[in-house]
Amino acid sequence: MKKTITYPPFALTALLIWLTLPVSFAQNKAAKIDALIQQYVANKQFNGSVLVAEKGQVIFKKGYGMANMEWLIHNTPDTRFRLGSITKQFTAMLVMQLVEKGTLKLAGHVTDYLPDYPKATGDKITIHHLLTHTSGIPNYTSFPGFFQTKSRDPYKPDAFLKTFADMPLDFEPGSKFSYSNSGYFLLGVLIEKVTGKSYADVLNENILAPLQLKDTGYDLSGPLVSRRAAGYEKQGAGYVNAPYLDMSIPYAAGSLYSTVEDLYKWDQALYTDKLVSASGKATMLTPFLNHYAYGWGVGKTKVGNQKDSLQLIEHSGGINGFNTIISRVPMDKQLVVLLNNTGSAPLDAMKQNILRILYDQPVEAPKKPITDLVRQSVRTEPVAKTRERFNAWKADKAYNMNEGEINALGYELMSDGKLPEALAVFTLNAEAFPNSYNVYDSRGEAYMKAGDKTAAIRDYKKSLELNPRNTNGTTMLKQLGEPVETPVDAVVDAATLQSYVGTYQLAPTFSITITRQDNKLFGQATGQPPFELFPTSNTKFYLNVVDAQVTFVKNDKGDVTQLILHQNGQDMPGKRVQ
Repeated sequence: MKKTITYPPFALTALLIWLTLPVSFAQNKAAKIDALIQQYVANKQFNGSVLVAEKGQVIFKKGYGMANMEWLIHNTPDTRFRLGSITKQFTAMLVMQLVEKGTLKLAGHVTDYLPDYPKATGDKITIHHLLTHTSGIPNYTSFPGFFQTKSRDPYKPDAFLKTFADMPLDFEPGSKFSYSNSGYFLLGVLIEKVTGKSYADVLNENILAPLQLKDTGYDLSGPLVSRRAAGYEKQGAGYVNAPYLDMSIPYAAGSLYSTVEDLYKWDQALYTDKLVSASGKATMLTPFLNHYAYGWGVGKTKVGNQKDSLQLIEHSGGINGFNTIISRVPMDKQLVVLLNNTGSAPLDAMKQNILRILYDQPVEAPKKPITDLVRQSVRTEPVAKTRERFNAWKADKAYNMNEGEINALGYELMSDGKLPEALAVFTLNAEAFPNSYNVYDSRGEAYMKAGDKTAAIRDYKKSLELNPRNTNGTTMLKQLGEPVETPVDAVVDAATLQSYVGTYQLAPTFSITITRQDNKLFGQATGQPPFELFPTSNTKFYLNVVDAQVTFVKNDKGDVTQLILHQNGQDMPGKRVQ
C-alpha cells in the first residue's frame, strides 16, 4: 500500500519546484531543437518530420516544409515517408522471429530453404551472412544502368531474384563486409518461402499489428495511402519530382513507409520482449564486420565535450526523393528520428546536433550553403561583384562550400546559355578547390563551348595531372589534337599495400574497409560498392569513380593509424579500428 507523507508548506513548495524542473528542462530542449531545425529549413537543407525522445519520453515532434509541394500540404508528425533501408531492421526482426520459432536457422544455408537456388553459392551462404552483409552477393543497385533499365519495372520477388542469383560472389561468404541490398531482398524471398505468405502479410501479422503501427506498411503501388509524402529532389534553386521507382524492387531491403510517431513505438518495443526474446535481441544487436549487426549499425559516438563515448544503434535510408535516419542511445533511452522528402538532407549532422542538445553540449551551428547565394548574385550582378561576394562568403565560417554543388551551378548556367557566368563560377570553384581534377575538367568543357581551345587544353591537362585516370580528360585532349601519354601510376610493394589493410572509422556507423588483391588496393565505404585505389605515391591514392583521394598516415613507429579521405574540399580522418 502506498504510504502517505505529510510535508510542511515550505517543503511542499520546494518539492513542486523540483518536480517541474525536468519538464522545464525538456521544454527548453524542445525549443532548442526547434530553433536548430529551423536553421536547416531556412538553409533549404531539410524538409520533413522530426521526433526526439529523452529517457523514453517524447519531448519534441514536428513537421517542416511540404509533404506535397504542388498542393501545398504541410509535413506533420503523422506524415508517412518512404523509409528506404530502415526497412532492413524490420526484415531482420521477422527473420529472428522465425529463428526463435525454429522455422529458420541462422547457420542454415540458402539452399536449405530454396532448393532451386544455385548450389555453387547457395550452399555457402548462411542466413547470418545475409543479415550482416557478408554473403558476397553482388549488390543489384550497383549494377551498371540499373536505375535506368530495371528500377521502373514491376517484378515478382522470385523473378527479380533471378537477376542476380546466378552471378559469382564478390568474395567468400563471411570473409568481408559489403553492403548488399541483394542479401536483404533474398531474405524477403526466404520469409515468403518458409511462411507461405507474402512479405507484406508476414510483416503485418508479426510486427505491425502487435505493435499497432497503423501508419507503417509496405508501399505497394495499388492501394491508396493517406498522408503519404511525395518525394522530391533539389534541382538548381528549386525542386523537381523524384524519378519513379517501382516499389517491388526495394522489397524487403527498402520498401516500407512509416511516420516518426510509429518509429517511436517501434523504438519503445525494442526495449521489451514483445517481438523476440532478450537473447534474440542481443543476437540481433551484436555487430559482426564493419560495425553492422542484423539490420542495424552499432558503434560508439562522442557527443560534444563529453569524456565518454555513447553506444549508438542506428540506420539510415535513402530512396528516390527521400532520406531517413533512426538513431538510438539505449543506455539513456534517447531517440532521434528524421524523415526527409527532398532527397539529400544532412541528417547525420542534424542528428549529432540534436544529441548535443540532449546531453547539454554546445551545438555546432549549421553552415549556410554558399551555392544559392552565388546563383542569385551571378544571375543579377556583374561577375566582378559575384567574385567579391564569393571571396567574402568563403572567408566567413558561417557559410559552407560544396564543390559538387558549385560545379552543378556552373552546368546549370551553361545550359541556360549564360556562358560567361558559367565560366566565372567554374573559375571560382577551381580557385576554391585547386586540388580537384573535376573543377578543371568542367571548366575545360566550358572553354570548349566558348571556342577557347588553348584554355580548354590547359584545363584538361591540369585535370589529368591531378587524376591520370580521368578518362574524359584523355578523350577530350585527343579530340583537340593533343598527344596524351598513357598514365603510369606509382608502384607500391605488396608489403606496404598489406600494411594498409583494415577498417577505418570516419563516423560512428560509417567506415572504409581496405582490402588487397594481389598488387591492387580496394576500399569499400559503408553502404557502397567497392572501389579501386590507384597509387600516386607510397601513401597517397586516388579514386577514379569519384573525385576523391585517400592518404594513409603512420605514427612514429611506422604503424598505419589512420586514413584521410579528401573529397569535396574536405579532409575527413578515419581512425584505424581493425
